[in-house]
Amino acid sequence: MTEEPNEDAPPEVHGTERGERIAKWAARAGVASRRDVEKMIAEGRIKLNGVKLDHPASFVSEGDTVHVDGKIVDAPSRTRLFRYHKPVGLMTTHKDPEGRPTVFEKLPPGLPRLISVGRLDLNSEGLLLLTNDGALARLLERPATGWLRRYRVRVNGFVDEPALAALANGITIEGERYGPIDAGLDSRKGDNSWLTIALREGRNREVRRVMAHLGLATSRLIRIAYGPFQLGLLTKGSVEEVPPKILRDQMPKDPPKS
Repeated sequence: MTEEPNEDAPPEVHGTERGERIAKWAARAGVASRRDVEKMIAEGRIKLNGVKLDHPASFVSEGDTVHVDGKIVDAPSRTRLFRYHKPVGLMTTHKDPEGRPTVFEKLPPGLPRLISVGRLDLNSEGLLLLTNDGALARLLERPATGWLRRYRVRVNGFVDEPALAALANGITIEGERYGPIDAGLDSRKGDNSWLTIALREGRNREVRRVMAHLGLATSRLIRIAYGPFQLGLLTKGSVEEVPPKILRDQMPKDPPKS
């Protein structure tokens, strides 16, 4: 008899739990990205079975105990993804050195430990994807995955439409090369205009830097889509889980190798 597929099964973005490298295991458990876990190991913040780790070439097997900053970390559970409508004024980090409020402090209770897929800066708002699986986060935020980030952007200043169109060829700003950007003018009222912008890289403050290079001041930046996932009617501060079947169906068919 042929076994029917389980529609609630999570996407396969990682290997087995037995004998996993500590960085991969911790990333799947939602501690941080693999790279950040390796930094935490170097800082002496992670223990395996009561022994402080000093090298990332350590493996976690079934029954092992892992502590991060003195707190036990539960074994990775099924992969989950959430849509979150980030308001302005929150940092996309677990702890801000300047004491500013963070996304993770403002999440509703009852959620697992989550990390973000990419970031939105303090003054940006809109769709932020959150997951309990660091391997999934790393996969979805890589430009090679090919997912478009789409934004609605309000700017102040004269919008040169040919200059916007030329962004499709990429642009170099102060020696830094940015890939193709699809940008179009939606409406104009006085000195203020609304644009729709789509890009695949999503570097730190990329949209604001490119707009400033064109002589435009960004007064509002809203991410409305990340790949196939839309902000839609999700209200500010709200979180909604992506059903496992939809997540599995929307996963990149040929994910880039790590």
